[in-house]
Amino acid sequence: MKLILLGAPGAGKGTQAEIICETKKIPTISTGNILREALKNGTEMGLKAKTYMESGQLVPDEILIGIIKDRMKEDDCKNGFILDGFPRTIPQAEALDQMGAEIDVVLDIEVADEDIVTRMSGRRVCEKCGSSYHVLYKQPKEEGKCDACAGALVQRKDDHPDTVKERLQVYHTQTEPLKEYYSKQGKLRVVHGQDKVEDTTRMVLEALEDLT
Repeated sequence: MKLILLGAPGAGKGTQAEIICETKKIPTISTGNILREALKNGTEMGLKAKTYMESGQLVPDEILIGIIKDRMKEDDCKNGFILDGFPRTIPQAEALDQMGAEIDVVLDIEVADEDIVTRMSGRRVCEKCGSSYHVLYKQPKEEGKCDACAGALVQRKDDHPDTVKERLQVYHTQTEPLKEYYSKQGKLRVVHGQDKVEDTTRMVLEALEDLT
């Protein structure tokens, strides 16, 4: 099974990718992870990407696509893979098609913007140990303090409502057009994300149950 996961930041793609990976016994190819791995291994494409990453620039498509192409050739991808975070744009999707990747399904996890803002802006992280909490869904025993180490709980800049809204706007502009692109290919399946992770998981696995 060759699968692409789509969804806005905070829709829960990463969590569902881990579950699908375990259930279907196929690897997840995450853009961030493979970039770090390519850098660590000193591959040709990884070294090219390093120059851009160290200067704070986005890695150009041709380099990113080359790294993903190399990753898909590895032995653990013989029975399929999950792409999480790629493609993000129509040109990237077209390049993926030109690779001959033969994607089976593109699964879109839909969550309303207002729910994503609530989810992400409610996150709190311990500044000492990194434990994660939420003002609505996972509250600490003592307000503002980590249960594990008593460190102060803070809101990361990425989780500030204004930042979340900016990220959502980028998603709607750059990535959301992929839904129509893959719908025209007959590959798009949509799952509406639920408040409980297990409910979303059940719907995701039902949407994929005909695939091996």
